[in-house]
Amino acid sequence: MSTATINTPKFEPVHSRLVQRTIAACQLARDAASTAAEGIATGSVPLLLSLRQREKELDAIDMEIDTGVTEAITQVSAEEARELLACMKFMIGLERIGDLLLSFGNSAQSAGANLDPQDTRALTQMATILEKMLSDVAIGFSTRDVKKAIEVLRADGEMDRLRNLIFLRHIENPENLPRQASLQVIFMTQSLERAGDHAKNLAEEVCHYVSGHTVRHVLLAYDKPIEQMFLDWLRHREEQA
Repeated sequence: MSTATINTPKFEPVHSRLVQRTIAACQLARDAASTAAEGIATGSVPLLLSLRQREKELDAIDMEIDTGVTEAITQVSAEEARELLACMKFMIGLERIGDLLLSFGNSAQSAGANLDPQDTRALTQMATILEKMLSDVAIGFSTRDVKKAIEVLRADGEMDRLRNLIFLRHIENPENLPRQASLQVIFMTQSLERAGDHAKNLAEEVCHYVSGHTVRHVLLAYDKPIEQMFLDWLRHREEQA
């Protein structure tokens, strides 16, 4: 008779699995933003079309998290329940980001070759910033790193600045220059800016979850308002240029 030890597979607790699925959703949203940036920069229709699949995957994870948290919330500790609620809040924001990036892709396809190079550069920059924001959100949530969350709050100011520049060109148009695909450009800009707002909300959720305080209290602990932190960030960028 064999005396070999039988290794029984260990099942991952539901709580841990849901947290890991939420982190995976953050990474999926980050990849979608990266795809949007590359798609608009290169004019690649296949890349822009692939945003639909990522949106579907985020929807599927959203349903999985919603169902899983509903079933598990009464069977875990208070701290684990708090984390699961944070997962639900995260998925609401990530699912909306997926929708907005899909809308961005649809508008980009409609604009096609009519995009002005200046708009292409600005939109690519916005999508790239969004990618970094989502990457920092994922790291902040998975490692409980408030500093990463604060970096997302800084980046949101740059998203707003780029949005304002694009709107100035297409809505006010002070130089009275002919503009093509203005409607699509405005829709794309709004989609990225709103996605950035959702990423900012996720960063605020990280601050609240990790510290137990609102983002205002966290920033006070760092002794710098968002405006000053944004200026510091811009100064740092100029020094690196």
